[in-house]
Amino acid sequence: MNQTARASLLAITIAGACTRAYAQASPPRRLSEVNVVDSAGATNLVAIVGATLIDGRGGASVANAVVVVRGARIVAAGPRGRTPIPRDAALVDGAGLTVLPGLIDAHFHLDGDDSLPALYLKHGVTSVRDPGAWIEAYAKARSSAARASIPRLFLAGPHLDFPPPVFPKDALTVRDADETRLAVHRLVDQGASSIKVYLRLPLELVRVATDVAHRRGVPITAHLEIVSALDAISAGVDGIEHITSFGTSLVEPRDAERYRQAVHADANFRRDGRYAMWSTIDLAAPRAASVTEFVRRSGTWIDPTLAVFEVQAADSGATPAKVRAFAQMVAFTGMLHRAGARVVVGSHSDVPHAERGWAYQRELELLVAAGLTPMEAILAGTRENARYFRASDRIGTIENGKVADLVLVAGDPLADIANVRNVRRVMLAGRWITTGDR
Repeated sequence: MNQTARASLLAITIAGACTRAYAQASPPRRLSEVNVVDSAGATNLVAIVGATLIDGRGGASVANAVVVVRGARIVAAGPRGRTPIPRDAALVDGAGLTVLPGLIDAHFHLDGDDSLPALYLKHGVTSVRDPGAWIEAYAKARSSAARASIPRLFLAGPHLDFPPPVFPKDALTVRDADETRLAVHRLVDQGASSIKVYLRLPLELVRVATDVAHRRGVPITAHLEIVSALDAISAGVDGIEHITSFGTSLVEPRDAERYRQAVHADANFRRDGRYAMWSTIDLAAPRAASVTEFVRRSGTWIDPTLAVFEVQAADSGATPAKVRAFAQMVAFTGMLHRAGARVVVGSHSDVPHAERGWAYQRELELLVAAGLTPMEAILAGTRENARYFRASDRIGTIENGKVADLVLVAGDPLADIANVRNVRRVMLAGRWITTGDR
C-alpha cells in the first residue's frame, strides 16, 4: 500500500472515530472550584478608567475604556465615552495599562510548593486546574488563604493509573472496570471538577473512566504515552494534556510500537525517548495532516504545555536531536491551531526557561512562537480555558454579570505578548490582590 492509500485509510478511520466520540458526548454542566475565594463586599464600587480593554470575547481591543465593578461582579465594560462611570465609584487610573480577564491555567502542579498558588495569583493567574494530585495535598495552601489569597482551585484528585503507577504519590491505581468506576465516582463526590487518566491505564479502562465521568457531568483529560491519542479521543476523552501525547500517532506504526514497548518496560524511557521520536516525525507527511483534521473534528481540547519540554541549544545536556524535537512540538502545535483545534494554556508550574511563578507567561510566549497571534494566545488562556473548565458562565471574559477576576498589565500584550509579565494589579472576585516583586 502506497503512502497516499495509507493516508486515505487513516482518514476513513479517523472519520469513524470522530463519529463515535461525538456519540458519547454529554451536555456540559457548571463546575466549580473547591475553595471559596474572599469576594468584595456589596458596597464595593470600582471604576478602572483609561486602560486598553481586552475583554476576552474575541473582538478588537478597546482603547481608553472603562470597566465598572460592583461587589464581586462586573457591571459595565466598554469605551469611555459610552460607559457611564458611577459618581461614587473609586477610580483607578488605567492610563498606559491593559486590562485583561484573569488568566486561567489548565495544567498547574503544586508538588508541595504551598506558596506557589499565591504567587501565581500575584502574577495574574486567577484560576488553576491541577489535573493530577490528591485534593488533600492542597490543605495547607487553602488553610493559609487568610494570610495570602490564592486562585480558584479546580482540582481533579489523583490521576488514574494502572499498577505499577509512574508517580505513586499522585496516582490512584485501578486494575479493572469496577475499580475504575468506583474511583471516578469517589473523586467526583470529593469535589473533582475533572478526571485525568495517566499513561499506563489501558484503553479499555480509559473508556470506562470516560463513561462514568460523562455520566457525572465531569470532563476527562489524558496524559498519553502508551495508548494512542486517536484511540483515547475516540473513547471520548475531552482533553489531551501535553503535545507529546500525539507522538505515537504521528510516527509509523512500527516505530510507535517500539516506543510503547519501551515505555511499558521502563516509564522513564519516555524522558529521552519522546525527544528521539519527535526528532524524526515528518510533519509534512499525510499522516500529520490527518491527525490534525481528526483533532479538529473531534472538538478535543489540546493543552500543549510546551514550556515544560523546551530545549534550547545552549542548555546543559542539549543535543541537536532534542532541539529539533522541541521545534517539532512547537510546529505541530501551530498545525493544530491552524487546523482549528481548541488549544488552551497550561503552565505545568515548573519549567526550564521561566523563573518560579512565571511558567504561565512563558507558555503564552511559546504559543505565539507556534503561530497563535497574541490575541489568540490570550483567548486560549481566558475564554477557551473557561470553556474547558465548564465555568464560562462566571469567568474568562470581561462583560456585564461576570465575576470580576481581572489583571492590569503595563504596555500592550497584543504588540508583544511578553508584556503579560508586567503585572501591575490583580483583582479576584472584585477584591484587589497585592502584587509582589518578581
